[in-house]
Amino acid sequence: MYLERLQLNNFKNYVEADLHFSHNVNCLVGNNGMGKTNLIDAIYYLSFCKSYFNAVDSQNIRRGESFFAVHGHFVEDTPYVVNTETTSVENDVSCIVQMGKPKQIKYNKKLCSSMSEHVGRIPLVMVSPGDHVLILGGSENRRRFVDSTISQIDKGYLHEVMQYNKAVEQRNNLLKQFAEVHFFDEASIGIWDEQLVRLSAPIYAMRQQFMQEFVPLFQQYFHLIAASHDELPSIRYRSQLNEGDLLAQLHEARMRDAALQYSSVGVHKDDFDFFIDDFAVKKFSSQGQQKTFLLALKLAQFDYMLQHAGRKPILLLDDIFDKLDISRVEQLLALVGSDHFGQVFLTDTQQGRVQSLFQTSPQVERKIFSVSQGQAVEQISA
Repeated sequence: MYLERLQLNNFKNYVEADLHFSHNVNCLVGNNGMGKTNLIDAIYYLSFCKSYFNAVDSQNIRRGESFFAVHGHFVEDTPYVVNTETTSVENDVSCIVQMGKPKQIKYNKKLCSSMSEHVGRIPLVMVSPGDHVLILGGSENRRRFVDSTISQIDKGYLHEVMQYNKAVEQRNNLLKQFAEVHFFDEASIGIWDEQLVRLSAPIYAMRQQFMQEFVPLFQQYFHLIAASHDELPSIRYRSQLNEGDLLAQLHEARMRDAALQYSSVGVHKDDFDFFIDDFAVKKFSSQGQQKTFLLALKLAQFDYMLQHAGRKPILLLDDIFDKLDISRVEQLLALVGSDHFGQVFLTDTQQGRVQSLFQTSPQVERKIFSVSQGQAVEQISA
């Protein structure tokens, strides 16, 4: 599947834009602050119905306006045969945010009842300079990465996670109420303990299965990007469910949770630890190793989704020159320009650098766009 056309109204610094893209590689070139990343984020919106960078929808409305709209026309890259003739499946997606009103998500002009109904229809992988939080940030960032990957290919998993998070929220609210009235009701908290146990089981099982399939893909890409097999990267799934019966752990933690006023046990505390040769990446790895680790994570995410969804995700590469040296960028461009990958978007500040990269990969079909503040994006001859 690829994005053929993108239309914007009042999105961030764009009054309007109407762009037609290559089904292979698209380069967005311009100075910092001109809106390259905003275009990338608009594409992300069409897949996840939210911004990659700003969780508050209203803050993505152009200053002084009351709404924004992002529209995308997608074409399925696998043709279908109808009456002996080959055709393609086309789909339209719209995200509309208006001040004081619920967000509207439309798929082929039909209003979606929720974000979860839409997530997974447009598979997408985002690579951004902000990805360093996967290594340096808290466990919630790594859980979000895993959950986002699985959710794009399994709506049932997304539903389970949402139900589990609601149960944790209810249990936390009950703990706060106990603190206010200075009374702990064992029976009431026990009901939510049982709910957490029931809802944890499928999440834990799916995360385990994910790790079994994902880690070999990740290691393969790490060695490819590093151009070496001298280092052994690994990811280890750390969960309290590894330690035994969850219900017993919840019961044992009740008094501690009452003092903390939140739930300290469950799969919402899971983490995924990163290592290179048994040394923690966060503490002992160089910046170059961390960048290679992160990019390998995202390319493995691409392959995992491709294998399960049967469709090539759209790949967004924001400011990859900040992540890799020029030789590895050349290697990456040759890789993503191959038949294994589908549509790719990348951003850079230097038009000449992008064009020189394509001279080493002339077989890659591409379009280069110049991005200017407050103006339409003009295509440059590649």
